Amino acid sequence: MSSTELGLPALPAKPYPPEVAARLAADARELIDRYPQSRSALLPLLHLVQAEDGCVTPTGIRFCAEQLDLTTAEVTAVATFYTMYRRRPAGEYHVGVCTNTLCAVLGGDQIFDELSEHLGIANNRTTEDGSVSIERIECNAACDYAPVVMVNWEFFDNQTPQSAKQLVDQLRAGQEVRPTRGAKLCSFKETSRILAGFADERPGAVDESGAGGAPSLAGLRLAKGEALPGTPGAKVVSPRHEGTEA
Repeated sequence: MSSTELGLPALPAKPYPPEVAARLAADARELIDRYPQSRSALLPLLHLVQAEDGCVTPTGIRFCAEQLDLTTAEVTAVATFYTMYRRRPAGEYHVGVCTNTLCAVLGGDQIFDELSEHLGIANNRTTEDGSVSIERIECNAACDYAPVVMVNWEFFDNQTPQSAKQLVDQLRAGQEVRPTRGAKLCSFKETSRILAGFADERPGAVDESGAGGAPSLAGLRLAKGEALPGTPGAKVVSPRHEGTEA
């Protein structure tokens, strides 16, 4: 199996064109200056080059290495460790389907299989029009909303195979799609730039981020002594100091 098939960079890598390199270098300097040790900025810089190319390319790896005085091997080791750094171009909308234990039990595997067939692409591949890519995700940390799908890392909760297929159809048709919670969608490249550490400049987007929903907060409410729904007075957990002199 070749390096290309494994998603590893083909070296030696070409540099960015001068105008692109100058623009990215200014952004990189802003990120690097936030850290006492420059190499600590590697993760944000990888998001930065991903925002430029739609994935972490050999050129992007070379750029990060040069900015941080690292070897390309050191940068590659990090880029290939974290799954958020793609080694193949993502679609404008990158759809991640959680197939970890709880989501899988509740239908995550079926959602992924039907989406894959519906789009005609395999895991970590992108549709021919470049609009949608799909990926099996290990855990989206949203088990209370399982099964969960994410689009550019925004949550779509309580999905079914039918709702997931409708979601990708709407994305491909250019229709506005709103996450179950969180800010409205932007492109994968725009999301990568935000993850690099730059402000989301869209009006109102930050205020749309929201907080924990009812399923996430249920345990906290019960732990604070709220009555169990439908059973007035019955408590699953009493407040910590109830009945004590503390």
